[in-house]
Amino acid sequence: MIWLGALLLAVVALVPLALTLRPTIGARGRKEAALALHRAQLVEIDRDLADGRIASSEHTGARLEVERRLLGAAGVPDRPSGRAARGPILAALAMLPLAAALLYLTGGSPTMPAMPLKSRIVAAEQNVREEAEMIARLRAVIGTLDPRSEKAREGYVLLGGAEARLGNMEGAAAAWKVALAARFEPTLAAEAAEATTEANGSVTEEAAGLFRRALAAAPQDAPWRTMAERRLADRPAGGTARQ
Repeated sequence: MIWLGALLLAVVALVPLALTLRPTIGARGRKEAALALHRAQLVEIDRDLADGRIASSEHTGARLEVERRLLGAAGVPDRPSGRAARGPILAALAMLPLAAALLYLTGGSPTMPAMPLKSRIVAAEQNVREEAEMIARLRAVIGTLDPRSEKAREGYVLLGGAEARLGNMEGAAAAWKVALAARFEPTLAAEAAEATTEANGSVTEEAAGLFRRALAAAPQDAPWRTMAERRLADRPAGGTARQ
């Protein structure tokens, strides 16, 4: 099953992190590291005196200060290297794949068979064919109706939605504009303006006019108001919108 493969991949992905928590052979504790640092400083101070980079008085003062720090570090008990802290971290890493699997088993469907890519492509092509057939039927029905009737208007609204789902924004805009000619509706006007904009790649004068009419007639809390205002704001005063 694919979820078992996902669990295995999660375990493999966590292995490098777990390896970094392994105890390092010969790793120094904090006390040992501090002592080594101060001893190196003493050697450096003596070298500076021998090379003439510091005076004898400066050498004496610096050496006394480092020796004081060295004695202080030697009297401090060394702390554990942190091995005890690795236990909870390793336990948490081991629990992560198990917790992910339990979450999937709770909210997922592990027994559902996978849908091959070919089947998904066939299903998508079938949906496209069904949409095209519905558009053809709608056009046939609308052709028998009075263009000024409410039924014809509803048909054009549905036709525009079907064209938009197929990505034919030019056809969607044309159908919605016919519906708007029968009766104006702010939301439909905004949709027609947006479809016109997408079809042309810019906010045309016609689309800008539809956006303005829609904004003037729509309530202040219309969900598409911000989008329409932004479209108009992005459009230069004397020309088409910026690409």
